[in-house]
Amino acid sequence: MILTLNGQPYDTSASTVAELLDEKGIAADGTAVALAEQVVPRSRWEATELMEGAVVEILTAVQGG
Repeated sequence: MILTLNGQPYDTSASTVAELLDEKGIAADGTAVALAEQVVPRSRWEATELMEGAVVEILTAVQGG
């Protein structure tokens, strides 16, 4: 399925937010996910399904100064 990930088209076989993060190799700590401009609580990542054309933003905290 094709979705928009951080503003770019992305082809994925993931069906949930949790699977997408796993596919991308992104750890849960320091990560926030928005689906259709709505923040998805970490407790809902496993249950939140992705659909064709979904718009997903993944933000990760970066340490530095």
